[in-house]
Amino acid sequence: MKSFVNQQTRVIQHDGSIVKEDDLDSRWEEATGEAVDEVIFLSRHTAVSNRPALTLHPIGVLHLKEGESPPQGGKPGWAALPSPRIGPWLRLLKKMAEAHSLVPEFEITLEGTHHGPITNKPTMFLEIGSTEEYWKRQDAAQVMALLMWEGLGLGGGEAVGNWNSETGKRKVLLGVGGGHYAPRHMDVVLKDDVWVGHLLSGYSLPMEEPKPGENHIGGTWRQSIQAAFEATKASFPGGEIVAHFDHKSFKGWQKKAITEFLAEQNINVGKPNDFT
Repeated sequence: MKSFVNQQTRVIQHDGSIVKEDDLDSRWEEATGEAVDEVIFLSRHTAVSNRPALTLHPIGVLHLKEGESPPQGGKPGWAALPSPRIGPWLRLLKKMAEAHSLVPEFEITLEGTHHGPITNKPTMFLEIGSTEEYWKRQDAAQVMALLMWEGLGLGGGEAVGNWNSETGKRKVLLGVGGGHYAPRHMDVVLKDDVWVGHLLSGYSLPMEEPKPGENHIGGTWRQSIQAAFEATKASFPGGEIVAHFDHKSFKGWQKKAITEFLAEQNINVGKPNDFT
């Protein structure tokens, strides 16, 4: 694999499947003796809609049961530490894309937590989508490169998205429910100074409706919430992790069950204005 150096940043280029590159951070540390602080994957994005998009997202396959085989890397029940940069970089990416006239052709969006690979340090994916035509777009690639350049402070400015619980706002959004592109959560995260951790789309919260006369709601939704909360809490030491619902994506019994479970776990629920 080829590698490149710029100050404290290392770039690795390879032709394999990124989602299968488990423990890349640990392997780099073992091979070089250099400590890894965070991992940022640059990847192609695919979508059924074929719509051009620039996306950011945390990773994990929280909802799968032990023994199940993840189709795109990771391991069942696992959530990576989400990069604290995701929220600030989403806002920066939107500004850069608009300045380079990529909007409205390209959608600038978050994605829900999904796929691997397994990592041990705070991680996020940056993706260009959604077809080969757009993967080759130099203007889109340039904006993503500028995002890295400015976001990591490689040009001499201050890096964007460094978490410090002692300054600024301490609330961190944990997205619960909604579609893959998390539109309800996006509306909140696009506001200034909002931090975001894991985003649990509906497919990450499988719930089995109880049979008549029964109260237990099956499925791995509790597992997903716990894994997402613990990983987000670890990425934002000293932060207050607050769940944010996409209310319209749940049936009444689902919302009631999740709300009660969050209360049992001492996880607060917030409205959009609570994060601003």
